[in-house]
Amino acid sequence: MNRKPNILLFYTGGTIGMMRSSQTGSLKPFNFDKLLRKIPEIKLLDCSVETISLHPPIDSSNMCPQHWIAIAEIIESNYGKFDGFVVLHGSDTMSYTSSALSFMFENLGKPIVFTGSQLPIGDLRTDAKENLITAIQIAGLQKNGEAVIQEVCLYFEYRLYRANRTTKINAEQFQAFASLNYPPLAESGVHLKVFEESLLKRDKSKPLNVHKELDTRVGLLKIFPGIRPDFIKHFLSTPQLKGLVLETFGSGNAPSDDWFVDILERHIKSGLIIVNVTQCSGGSVAMGQYETSERLKQIGLISGNDITTESALAKMMLLLPKYKNAKDFKINFEKAVCGDISEN
Repeated sequence: MNRKPNILLFYTGGTIGMMRSSQTGSLKPFNFDKLLRKIPEIKLLDCSVETISLHPPIDSSNMCPQHWIAIAEIIESNYGKFDGFVVLHGSDTMSYTSSALSFMFENLGKPIVFTGSQLPIGDLRTDAKENLITAIQIAGLQKNGEAVIQEVCLYFEYRLYRANRTTKINAEQFQAFASLNYPPLAESGVHLKVFEESLLKRDKSKPLNVHKELDTRVGLLKIFPGIRPDFIKHFLSTPQLKGLVLETFGSGNAPSDDWFVDILERHIKSGLIIVNVTQCSGGSVAMGQYETSERLKQIGLISGNDITTESALAKMMLLLPKYKNAKDFKINFEKAVCGDISEN
């Protein structure tokens, strides 16, 4: 007789567990136990669910790398006791946190499913119940004694995505997330359909390895028409800046003005790592395809390929402590670590 999967439900904060203040009308966290009473259907699921919560809960706008580490440590300490993990998280930075955890958990053999909601669980039209119930169900999926999903993913509005491929695209619609460069891992309708060909395949011969050293001395700069030399110079003069994610136009294009290229080249020669990612929600960087990106390639910018901005930042933080040499960093950044970029 098969035993029921054990799932750890981990509340970190976010809209799903908030209530409206009677005085101001603003949303604020409330007791996690009360949240569970709002969803008695959880008891009907074919799995055992235990709960844990961050104290105090964190609004996702306040979520920082030290919180990513705290979340990772709690999952790591409970890894042997549970078959899957559901992390309740605010949607605003969910793609950042879940992308980071995808890099932190190397050779993951169990699902870590992030979810949340656009409306509080007590609202009449809330999306919280479906998101939470299906996320737990997905975390409990088993086949031949193994978890079906063995990666960090994000479930929202009937779709399961690889976490490090997601971006929040809408602040008001229930379909808040998209993964434009990689197909969904599963879809929920009358039936829960898992697309096994899209799932990450792990090396079963290697044990779980949790990486918790992050270098947060990184920055994000978005190029825009009319960007000024003094602005870029001031930005890049940030003390101890080690890495920069540069959001460029289209397929990796940027101004070809000498002053712009010279500033970047000077900082690269001083040791700054610069990764080129596209501002577009979908598509890929292809440096050299246009003249406006050929010079970026020549001075040593690293191609982000089709990585998301959220993943690029997290991956940079994880790789900087490991690879001090720019060449080694480039080699390891430009290859897929956990399905984060498409490889030809």
